[in-house]
Amino acid sequence: MTDDRDPPDKAPFSTVHDFWTWTAQASANPLPLARAEGVYLWDADGRRYLDFSSTVMCVNIGHGDRRVIQAIQDQAEALPYAGPRMATRIRARLGRRLAELTPGELNRFLFTLGGADANENAVKLARAFTGRPKVLARYRSYHGATHGALALTGDSRRRPWEPFLMPDVVHFHGPDRGHAPFAPAGAELDDEQLCRLAIRHLEDVIDAEEPETIAAIVLEPVSGANGVAIPPDGYLQHIQAICRREGILLVLDEVLTGFGRTGRWFACQHWDVAPDLMTLAKGLTSGYLPLGAVAISESIARFFEERAFVSGLTYSGHPMCLAAALANIEVLDGDELVGRAATLAPEFAVRLAALKDGHRGVAAVRSIGLLAAVEMMPGQDPEEPLWRGLASELRQAGLWVHQHDQMLILAPPLIISRAQLDEGFSILSDILDGVDARLVERHA
Repeated sequence: MTDDRDPPDKAPFSTVHDFWTWTAQASANPLPLARAEGVYLWDADGRRYLDFSSTVMCVNIGHGDRRVIQAIQDQAEALPYAGPRMATRIRARLGRRLAELTPGELNRFLFTLGGADANENAVKLARAFTGRPKVLARYRSYHGATHGALALTGDSRRRPWEPFLMPDVVHFHGPDRGHAPFAPAGAELDDEQLCRLAIRHLEDVIDAEEPETIAAIVLEPVSGANGVAIPPDGYLQHIQAICRREGILLVLDEVLTGFGRTGRWFACQHWDVAPDLMTLAKGLTSGYLPLGAVAISESIARFFEERAFVSGLTYSGHPMCLAAALANIEVLDGDELVGRAATLAPEFAVRLAALKDGHRGVAAVRSIGLLAAVEMMPGQDPEEPLWRGLASELRQAGLWVHQHDQMLILAPPLIISRAQLDEGFSILSDILDGVDARLVERHA
């Protein structure tokens, strides 16, 4: 029997059976994506969009790279699936390649399906290794949408689920300029002063919680969706020193910042910091297939030589996902895309500065590599902020941008050309002219 709700053949993009995340179902407005190539997306009507956020900050090598697609196809022919307790050739090859790239002693890899479960498994490893219950994480952070990862998350996205989240997570404030309550009101602090106050605040939190109860400090080296907060020089180094002194593990969430996004393979390399555990996803496969990983230091891995790690995932080490990751890494390396992100970074920053200088509605811009935040003014009406619906306006103008509250997060594929950067910033500027007009109108 045919269900009356079944979409007819002429409606291949029907959403009758879909349940959407991060939105009320009646308000969902998904892009009917038909194809993607390079830095562009095409919808069901053939309309083209410049992907200025690598879709969800993950498609680092751009869309439709035939080398990665071919690697997935070849792996599907050879061995499409292996269980999590099976050794495979592709698993050995990817592990060896990752160990060549990751900093410090990070040379063992627990594979997951994404960033959230990578972060949860990093917490499990830290608690088992130290025998301590507590985990410290920053406010204005995002670590994923599962119950454990949301507990680590330091923004409003955890609030609807807070009574049910993983216990023993304590949050602290980072050196986020304009959002640091430990800074004197109205004080003009330089980076060194801000860093010193932030470290003192963290040490106070550690003392209050008692360091012998703290298993790990989990943080993004550069925050992503909460506004690309770039730490002052010395901040991550100080945290690493505190961790070593107190026997606390340092866990860096490089899910968004890894694999060339900031102009280095990993953001922590800007400050010569090597964590005890590091979580990976997104740019690990550039989104071609789902894969996450926990990079584990040798000392932690040795701890489990005679102790079972009591955890597991049916799709851990899925061969097709691993093949996508290995091919993606070879594209990043062979096409020198990490260096390309570093080369384009100053020009990217200049375009951002011009965007801010030319628009009253822009409060601030920040960038590192090809990762940026455009922070909008709220306006005087809290019920109708200036930034509401901004991503939708940009989409109508042919630009795909990720928006979180008042932040536009720009993270174009690392293959983007200078002309395509100009195209994206031109569309942004045109739409922000309209925001400025609304700002003037409201203040009239």
